[in-house]
Amino acid sequence: MRLARSLLYTAYLYLTLALVGLAFLPGVIFTGRKAAAAASHLWARLGIWGVRAICRMHHQIRGLENVPKTGPILIACKHQAMWETLFFMTIFDEPAIVLKKELMSLPIYGWYAGIMEMIVVDREDGPGAIKELARQAERALGDGRPIIIFPEGTRQPPGAAPDYKPGIALLYRQLNIPCVPAALNSGLFWQAHGLMRSPGLVTVEFLPPIAPGLDRKTFMSTLEERIESATHRLEAEAHSDTKVPKNRLNAVNA
Repeated sequence: MRLARSLLYTAYLYLTLALVGLAFLPGVIFTGRKAAAAASHLWARLGIWGVRAICRMHHQIRGLENVPKTGPILIACKHQAMWETLFFMTIFDEPAIVLKKELMSLPIYGWYAGIMEMIVVDREDGPGAIKELARQAERALGDGRPIIIFPEGTRQPPGAAPDYKPGIALLYRQLNIPCVPAALNSGLFWQAHGLMRSPGLVTVEFLPPIAPGLDRKTFMSTLEERIESATHRLEAEAHSDTKVPKNRLNAVNA
């Protein structure tokens, strides 16, 4: 049954991507990023709704008070599944998400990501990739957009050894703004690399911001310790609670 639901959801996700992408195409031609952002927001909401309706995969958010209501935002989030890329597009209007260059070649998804001016990193470009990351991030910050980065650079299944890349330290130093760490346990329910989606309650937790001004080594160790310890705690909670109490499906899940 889980496999059937997972296959159905995968078909639904990419069908809605095609339909929304085509429906918003005229608006994108005339208004560019604004229409692309609206289309991405709608598709992401449909994706989050669909995985809940089809696969019974719910979510809850903790620590929103740690996300600044105004001013520049830099969020460094654990990356376990595609789920969180959908999630961030539902809670911000025009997020600038750091993506690997390979994703830009995907039909529709890559086109819209380009029009939305996501922050694209060519990991084979060496030092040039780091400089380009900083340039694009400063541009996004100047436009008043929240910046979302996955410090490990790619999806890591639960239990994998942490592998934090230097890009986040560069942004932290270059932008000189607080960095909000975020932990989650999405990989327990949405395979990092695969089709399986499982019933359960994904928890996303925004942690207290790390103030600017730390040296690179201290910042990286602080960031990793906060994200990893919170992630382990959220995974342990999920393992100890195999059923999702109705009173925990909060308004964010609606």
